Amino acid sequence: MSTMHLSKLHATGNDFLVRLALDPPSDGELDARAVAALCDRHRGVGADGLLTISPGEDGADCTMRLVNADGGHAEMSGNGVRCLAWVAARAGLARGDELVVATDAGHRTVRLERLAGAVVGADVDMGPVTFAPERIPVDAADPFDLSATVAAVTYRGDAAGIGNPHLVLFVDDPAAVPVAEHGAVLEHDARFPKRTNVEFVAVTAPDRIRMRVWERGAGETQSCGTGACASAAVAHRRALVGDRVFVDVDGGELTVELGPTVWLGGPVVHVFDVDVPWIAMVSTA
Repeated sequence: MSTMHLSKLHATGNDFLVRLALDPPSDGELDARAVAALCDRHRGVGADGLLTISPGEDGADCTMRLVNADGGHAEMSGNGVRCLAWVAARAGLARGDELVVATDAGHRTVRLERLAGAVVGADVDMGPVTFAPERIPVDAADPFDLSATVAAVTYRGDAAGIGNPHLVLFVDDPAAVPVAEHGAVLEHDARFPKRTNVEFVAVTAPDRIRMRVWERGAGETQSCGTGACASAAVAHRRALVGDRVFVDVDGGELTVELGPTVWLGGPVVHVFDVDVPWIAMVSTA
């Protein structure tokens, strides 16, 4: 029986299945139900999403497509593109220690960190953070100091975009927030036409924040790269942190460098490779 080869990786606990599809016509296409089945942590391989590497275009070394664990498409993932870079480098697609990836949010440059030749980390230029409502997108005249109430709890924070939408909410203690319950509601806030990722953030030092996250289409995850960038940028705009921010997440620590564009850095870990029956995963659409 024909099988499909997948690599599982994680970046501070944000885990992904990565598939090489450099010849898409012969590889077939995965439908939403197949991706959801593969990402199921009880009946499948288990992951926050599935990334597909296809041939590059317009000067990119490869192209990334991301489908979340619920089978829905996502524009961008900072941790995802860093995991994808590990697989792309192993496949010989990188230019030395640099890789240019085409995503639905634009081209992203990734710099690889190696130890004894093995990729152990990656930094990615995430592009600029936007606070323009139409680009986030959010249906609000001003994306600053928004309020949202769930189960009699009122949160306040800012909306931001970095290729995907975010609602960054400031709280006293992220550990005390019922993220699974409240995040699930806030993801569907009517002001966000494409739904939103939701970050619950506390500033713990002039160069450090603590973040928990509810990801659109994936639920609560141990880490979110775009969420870390959006949270750091919002805290910086409020003059709470400087240009270099360490972001503590449940899965570890990320680094965000703020400037004309935002650089996201952190470790990347290869967990395992697996072959699954291909015939069960090909879309019949």
